[in-house]
Amino acid sequence: MRRHIPATACGIGLVFLAAFPLVYGASDYDYIMHLWITAFFYAILASSWSLLAGYAGQFSFGHMAFMALGAYTTGLFNNYFYLTSAATGTCFEIPLGSWYFVVLDPIGVSASPYSCLDAARDAWTVDVTITKPSLWFGILFGILVGGLFGWLIGRLVLRLRAAYLALFTLGFSEILRAILSAEIGVTRGQAGLELDPLFPDGVSILGASFDATDKLPTYYVMFALLLACIALMMRLERSRFGLFVRSLREDEDAAAALGVHTVRYKLYTFVVTSMIAAAAGAVQAHYIGIITPNILIILQMALVVAMAVVGGLESIVAAAVGGVVVYFLLEFLRNDFTIGAVSIDMTIWRLVFFGAIVMLTLRFQRNGLLYAFIMWCTRAGVAQETVAKRAAAQQPPGKE
Repeated sequence: MRRHIPATACGIGLVFLAAFPLVYGASDYDYIMHLWITAFFYAILASSWSLLAGYAGQFSFGHMAFMALGAYTTGLFNNYFYLTSAATGTCFEIPLGSWYFVVLDPIGVSASPYSCLDAARDAWTVDVTITKPSLWFGILFGILVGGLFGWLIGRLVLRLRAAYLALFTLGFSEILRAILSAEIGVTRGQAGLELDPLFPDGVSILGASFDATDKLPTYYVMFALLLACIALMMRLERSRFGLFVRSLREDEDAAAALGVHTVRYKLYTFVVTSMIAAAAGAVQAHYIGIITPNILIILQMALVVAMAVVGGLESIVAAAVGGVVVYFLLEFLRNDFTIGAVSIDMTIWRLVFFGAIVMLTLRFQRNGLLYAFIMWCTRAGVAQETVAKRAAAQQPPGKE
C-alpha cells in the first residue's frame, strides 16, 4: 500500500496545480500566481541540476550561466531582429527571398530611440511591411545557444573532476556576467534589457480572453515546461543512458573499464541540462520583462543547489518539489513574527533560518527530505522480502 503513495501524491498534485488558477479567487491572486510561476522556474533549474549532480556526479556551478544564455539570447533576438519587405539600406540585412532579415544597430543606454530602421522608414517612398519575428523563435534560439555553449564548455571541462570542474564552471559564470555587464552598447548592462511579454497581443483560452499582463497563460506555459522537462529527464534516467550516467557517479574508472564512454555520456548530460536551464531562463525572461547580469550572481546558484539538496539530489521529482517548497518558504519568511515579548525582524534573519534548514538537512538527511520519504514508500516490505528469501535459501533440500 505504501508503494502507491508517491504516484497518488503526484496525481493529486498535478490535478491541484492544473486547477489552482481557475478556482483561486482571493484578492492577492496576481501575487500568488507570480509566486507559482517563479517557483516552477526554480523547480526546472533544481531538477535539471539534480540530473547533472545527483545522477551524473558533475558538480557544476555554471548552471545559472546557461539559464542566462537562454534569457539574453531571446532578449537580443526580441530587441534587434526584424523582417522587412524592402531593403533598408541603413541596417545590416540578409536577403531571404522577397523579405529581408534586418539586424538593428546596438541600442546602448543613453542612445536615441531613433534606429537605423526608423531612418529607413523615413526614406521609403512606398508602403513597406515591418514584422518582428515571433518571440517563440527567440526562445527556441535561446535553447539551442544554451545547448551549443553546454557542448563547448563540456568539451573543455568534462575531463576534469571534483573541485576542478566546480571551479572551472564557476569561472565561466563569472566571465559571462562580466561580459554582459561590460557590453553596455548591446546588452544595456545593469540598466537591463527589456523584453516583450510572452503573449504581447494577448491570448484566448477556451473562449476567455487574456491581455499581455494576465498571469494565467504564463502560469500554464511555465507549468507545461516543467512537466515536459521532468518527463524528458525521467525518460533518460530510466533508460540505458541513465544506467550509464549513474555508473559514472559511483565509479568512473570502473565504468570506463566496463566499456562506458565516460566523456561522451557526461557531455550528453551536460548538454541536456544546459538546454533545460536555457529554456527556463528564456521563458522567465519574457515573463519578467527585463533582465540584468545580476541573474548570474553566485547567490542564485547557491539557492538552486540548496533547493535540490533539500528536496533530494538523487530524485528529479524530489528536487523539483524542493525548488517549489524552498521558494515559497523563502517568500513566507519575509513576514515578521513575535514570540512572547520578542519581535523577530525577518528581513535580517530570513536567510539565517533558511541556512539553518539546509545545514540540518545536510547533517541528518543528506539525500534530502522528500527523497527519504519516497524511498520509505517505494521500498516498503523490501527488508521482509529479503529476509524471507535468505531464510528459504538456507533451508536444507527437501524441506519446505
